[in-house]
Amino acid sequence: MNITVNGTAHVLEAEADMPLLWALRDELKILGPKFGCGAGLCGACTVIIDGQAVRACQTPVGEVASPVRTIDGLTAGGSLHPVQQAWLDEQVAQCGYCQAGQIMNAVALLESNPNPTDADIDEAMSGNLCRCGTYPRIRAAIHRAASGQAGA
Repeated sequence: MNITVNGTAHVLEAEADMPLLWALRDELKILGPKFGCGAGLCGACTVIIDGQAVRACQTPVGEVASPVRTIDGLTAGGSLHPVQQAWLDEQVAQCGYCQAGQIMNAVALLESNPNPTDADIDEAMSGNLCRCGTYPRIRAAIHRAASGQAGA
């Protein structure tokens, strides 16, 4: 099957029911999306397909017809994505395990709602779990990226 990830076309020899997460990590060696719970509950495996944050652990690779974006494809020309920069500016990451999924969910949110309220952020990010509890910093980073102040 054919799949495009981060702007690069790939040919996969995989069963159609293989979770996208395993196709990315095991077949394509794209390691940004993480395995967390395997049930689509924690968000560590979040990728963007058609502008939507999607749990790669629950998405069969055979059902993916549109390009996939992962955390590995967010940087452009060596520059961090504004959400990634805001994460650094707000010192969001502690252990860092959930951050790839958190960032991808935040990117999808800001692409669909460039000026979210706290309630919008809390609702959109509710499916991504952070065991370190950096939720206030995550909210601040999303507001910073939305305001164009990342890196300032």
